[in-house]
Order: sequence, then C-alpha cells, then structure tokens
Amino acid sequence: MAAIGLTPSTGIRFPIEPLLPELLERLTDSNRLVLEAPPGAGKTTQVPPALLGASWCTGKILLLEPRRIAARAAAGFMAEQRGEDVGGTVGYRIRFENRVSAKTRIEVVTEGILTRMLQDDPTLDGISAVLFDEFHERHLHSDLALALCLDVQESLRPDLRILVMSATLDGERLARFLDAPRLTAEGRAFPVTVAHVLARANESLELHMKRVIKLALDQHEGDLLCFLPGKAEIERTRAHVQQESWPVDVLALHGELSVDDQARVLRPGARRRVVLATNVAESSLTIPSVRVVIDSGLAREPAFDPGSGMSRLETVSIAQSSATQRAGRAGRVAEGHCYRLWPESQRLEPGTRPELARVELSGLALEIAAWGSTALRFLDAPPAGNLAQARELLVTLGALDIEGRITDIGRKVLALGTHPRLALACLKAPKPLKSLTCDLIAVLEARDPMRGEARFGDDLADRWFALCDFRQQRMDWNRADRNVLAQIDQNSRQWHRRLHCDPGRTGPRSIRSG
Repeated sequence: MAAIGLTPSTGIRFPIEPLLPELLERLTDSNRLVLEAPPGAGKTTQVPPALLGASWCTGKILLLEPRRIAARAAAGFMAEQRGEDVGGTVGYRIRFENRVSAKTRIEVVTEGILTRMLQDDPTLDGISAVLFDEFHERHLHSDLALALCLDVQESLRPDLRILVMSATLDGERLARFLDAPRLTAEGRAFPVTVAHVLARANESLELHMKRVIKLALDQHEGDLLCFLPGKAEIERTRAHVQQESWPVDVLALHGELSVDDQARVLRPGARRRVVLATNVAESSLTIPSVRVVIDSGLAREPAFDPGSGMSRLETVSIAQSSATQRAGRAGRVAEGHCYRLWPESQRLEPGTRPELARVELSGLALEIAAWGSTALRFLDAPPAGNLAQARELLVTLGALDIEGRITDIGRKVLALGTHPRLALACLKAPKPLKSLTCDLIAVLEARDPMRGEARFGDDLADRWFALCDFRQQRMDWNRADRNVLAQIDQNSRQWHRRLHCDPGRTGPRSIRSG
C-alpha cells in the first residue's frame, strides 16, 4: 500500500487518513463496511486510492457519485494527487461523457451509469469494490444499485467489496441492514455561530439573500457560500448583487455550468468571493476559504406529478440534517458564521426522505423486472401502491407482459436510459419524425428555458421553437435562457447519435406557416 500522509501534488492532510489502515483491515476481513465521515474528511478522494494497495483489490474500484459535477471534481482531484491526467489511473463516466482508458483502476460513475453496468454484467467482472458516496442523499438509483450489488455479492460474487459512505445517515441502522461493521471518522471543524434573519414584508427571496450578503460582508471575513434552491434564484440574486459596487467576485455553482466554470468555483480566488450554490455544495464538493454560509433553507427535489404521470422538481424545505451540513461548511478553515433565512421556531424534518418514496417508479419497476428478481433488499422498500401503478403503466406501454415480465420492447426502452414514456416515443417515432423526437426529449429532460410570461405556459411547441431560433442565432434572450438552450441542443445531438438519425431539416417557420 502507498504511504498515507501528504498527497503528492497538493500537500493537504485529511482527517480520514489515520482511519485508513483500520478501514483496509476491516475490508480484508469483511466484504461490507459502513463509513461515516463528515464533509471535508477526505472520504471521497482518499479512500479509493488507499484501496488500490489491498491484497484483494486486483480489479477496478467503482466510486458512485450522485452528481456529475462531483464526479468530475473527485476524479480530477485524485488524478492530480497522482500527477496524472484524468483518464489514466483515475477516470470518470457520466451520461454522454466518458474519460476512462485501459489503464483506469478507479472509475467515478454517476448513478444511472452504475445501474446500466450492473444490468449489462451482473457479475461485475473485473470490479473489486463498489463505493457508494454521499449515500445519505438517498437518491433512487443509489438505493437500487445497492440492492443490486447486495444481490450480486450474495449470489455470485462474495469477493466483491461494498463500502457505503455517508456524512449524516443513521449509520447504525445501515450497518444492521448490511450486517456490516461501522467506522466513524472525525471531521475538521471549527465552531459555527448560527443566526436567523427573517425576510421583511413583501421581500423576495433574492432581495432577502442580497441584504444578508451585505450584512455578512460588513461583519465577517472570508468567502461566502449562499444556498439557493435552483439556477433561476441564483441568477436573479447574482444580478441584484452585481448591481452594487462591492469588491467581491460573484460566482454561481449548479449542475448546468460548463466544466471550466465549475472548476473556477472550486479554486481559491484572487479576491473575496460570494458563491451562490444549489445543494450540490452541501456535501459533494469542497469550496475553499468559506467562512460564512447563508442558507435559504430551500432545495429542489423530484416529486411525483399525478397530472403528467412523471416526476417533476418541486421547491421544498430542507431537512435538519441538510441544515446542519450546510452550516458546517462555514467552519472548515476557522470559526465561522451561518445565517438562516427562516424563523428559528420553524420545525424541519430530521432527515431526507428516500427519493423512491416520493417519485414516479416506472423506471425502477422496469429495472427490477429486467433484473429478474423480486427479492431485492432495499434499505427502505418502495411504496407498494406506487410500484403497482408503475407496473400497470409499463404493461400498457408494452414494456412488461401481463405477468410482469420484461418484453423485448421493455429491454430496448431500458437501454435508452430515460423515462419509459420518453424512451417509447423514441422507439415508436416514424423515421421522418425521429429528429423532432430527439429535440423534444432533450427539451423534456431539461430545465424550462423560457423566461417571463412564456415560462408559465405549458406548450411544448414554444420550447421547441425557441430551440430552433437558438440554432439559427435569432433568439430573443429576454424570452429564453441561452445557457439552457445550449444544453438542450447538446443533449439533442447526443440523442441523435444514440438513435442513429441525422438532425431534421424541418424548422418552426415551416410548421407555423403550415
């Protein structure tokens, strides 16, 4: 095993390091382990390289990251530690993007990618360990992948190591469920004072946030990390702050940023910074120099929409566990401060509800049918009624037969990696409409690009017309978001490649005139 201590290129010491020898010993004696470690302990980037030296680790290590931005960042940091480029010993694989090679031993993957790997090769040939990072976030695909890995381990691969890592999850409960030992790492934290600053009468969230940013800049040192529910609120807050002549850099951090913009946020700045972030900064990423956190107490989460039969994002209050983690971000380098934009008397739920308890489950039902076993063990079982409703939909779509077995159509739907309704649209669209279908699926999978009054309409054609105007460089940017349309266009191109069809020539002008 490589020496544990200073990393080769960064010289950073991590709180997790003293625990690594015991972690290796436990995984030699047991094929499962639960690791509890607070954000910043180093579990994401220090544990996978340490495992490479274990006697049982003859193949790859898969590190499951819930978010693409965190997957890229983790792979980049581990590669830098080794003095290599991403795609060497350390690589990553996310949707529509692959940076791995024949040399790759540590592969950082996002949730849907791991599920596909398991379905394609249930033996996980060449894989020595699967590590579940940030499991406390309880994403549906994390719960599913853990259930599948346990099935593989118990029936085919007792030598496969499973390591579940979490910052705030009930580790004792998880250890009992896995029948696994549990390790707890200390974090590197300083005291954080917490204050609640309420909104004024008729004050918007963005103006409320701006007012508290000014208060924090005046009273405290260091960078500010401000949690907002989504990109729209981030952009509005940034516009308000940038109207002032404050000597700060205002940066956004969310999943739709370019790789370069994401990397910029994760590096120290030349002057004081205000980082406006979604919950991606809650536990998956470390932002340097933060001394103040301002927390809106809100996040976007997927929830089942009975009207459409699909899941959609809703703005909800965060759990107490998330509030604790967010506040802790202020105490990483010195004593810190946290401002919360909700009343101190407001009660928060103790922990995050599993995603499979609140979203539409047709995708999960199809994965279970493809696996061929109804005996999968979930930490929290999917709601029986929701699962039955999902199976009925799949039978109607032809993806399952009347006995609940997956059909040939169902396997084709599953291979496309999107919601079964959208995948079936891809498969059933006549050739002249394939290109249009690619565009529409990209629109449906993305955040709404429309601005102003157009945002409140539900006409899909308006979104497609905006996409076509973007491509022809004649878009009214007061009406739609350029960055969102660019992402939709890129995703549409990926769908064209996957479905082996050329971009269509029909545009909205001809449709409107027709």
